Amino acid sequence: MPITIEQARFDDFSPLEILARQVVEGFITGLHKSPFHGFSVEFAEHRLYNQGESVKHIDWKLFGRTDKMFVKRYEEETNLRCQIVIDGSSSMYFPMKDSASPEAANKMAFSVYSAAALIFLLRKQRDAAGLSIFTDEVTLHTQAHSNATHHKYLYSEMEKLLNPIAEVKGKYTSAAKALHQIADNIHKRSLVVIFSDMLDSSEARDELFPALQHLKHNKHEVILFHVYDKEHELDFAYDNKPYRFVDLESGEELKIKPHEIRAGYKERMQAFKSELAVKCAGYHIDLVEADINQGYRQVLLPYLLKRVRMH
Repeated sequence: MPITIEQARFDDFSPLEILARQVVEGFITGLHKSPFHGFSVEFAEHRLYNQGESVKHIDWKLFGRTDKMFVKRYEEETNLRCQIVIDGSSSMYFPMKDSASPEAANKMAFSVYSAAALIFLLRKQRDAAGLSIFTDEVTLHTQAHSNATHHKYLYSEMEKLLNPIAEVKGKYTSAAKALHQIADNIHKRSLVVIFSDMLDSSEARDELFPALQHLKHNKHEVILFHVYDKEHELDFAYDNKPYRFVDLESGEELKIKPHEIRAGYKERMQAFKSELAVKCAGYHIDLVEADINQGYRQVLLPYLLKRVRMH
């Protein structure tokens, strides 16, 4: 019988939570403004307009249909809801390592450590966090809660993602399908933070961008951390000698000399990155370039500081 969140007992801090605490407490020292905000007010209902009051909240579309003036009423909410979404497919375990650490992280470890720090920051702000993990389907989806037991459960689930590569080969990606499912299951306005290399292995790759647009439904704010290894996945910086490349998802092997395909490969990857940037800008999705070689602290913390300055 699967264990439920209520049945689980967490008496001690996990290694992942301790790491997140160290990162976040160093970051928030002297910081008096949250990098996340804007979800404190939601529409509740209409009421008739009273003569003499401000016309700021009159619903003019409703006036056009009814010829009567109604004012939008709003209700206050105390907490932000944040849904952390992690791509759990095999391609996220590149580059292959027997064990990943904060100092030598693959794409998955980079994403997990970053997500752990965000969850700890949300907890410090008394905000709610949920977690979604996907491969070719959604393998985990929790609603957002703010209690300590729930947050510890999220850490325990993310720690499972830090497995050796031998245990995670053959997990395909269908980001488009999974993101549509996740969008359908986030019913309240939320901040959605995605960690993915966006390498969809399905034949429906054209649906990837509509899936991102779907996440903007219900006025969610979406942040996409595009996680990649710039040196190897973008610059294709391999020596000019024969290599055997193995697809972590399909197991397919290809023997080539990098210099023979480098130019064409880099052109296609850059075209994909450019298209992703254009689409995200058009959908008002905040795209964060996350090169794992910089280290997750050097990507995550400057981004959060930028948000504080912007807001």
